[in-house]
Amino acid sequence: MAMGSFNGTGSQMPTAEINMTPLVDVMLVLLIIFMITAPLMTHSVKVDLPRAASTPTPEKPLTLQVAITADNVIHIGSEAIDAGSLEGRFRTAVAEDANVELHLKADRATRYEAVAETMSAARRAGLSKIGFVTQPGTGE
Repeated sequence: MAMGSFNGTGSQMPTAEINMTPLVDVMLVLLIIFMITAPLMTHSVKVDLPRAASTPTPEKPLTLQVAITADNVIHIGSEAIDAGSLEGRFRTAVAEDANVELHLKADRATRYEAVAETMSAARRAGLSKIGFVTQPGTGE
């Protein structure tokens, strides 16, 4: 049904009304869908799960905190150490505990060569668990 004005000039102005019928139809369909699916989302299956006892984990393995500064100085804990005796220190730690872990912290400006040499010395000494310690990023 066309709607227009009764003016005598013959020019028709566009109507600026929003037809609400399709909007209401979509809303009612969504309402019905949500009414049907909402009870299904809260339905759960009752399962009788078995009980199991577990033993506590043994003490935590020895961890070596190794830090490499921007000027390639290597620290084990708070003690500065030269690169030549690094492998010997790693071998001593592996002799104490076979599951020793290496936590490696390297400064952002550290040369990759120093990090690679430290990891290589750890691997030669028998360390297989090496982790990198980082700061959480800002998401950029």
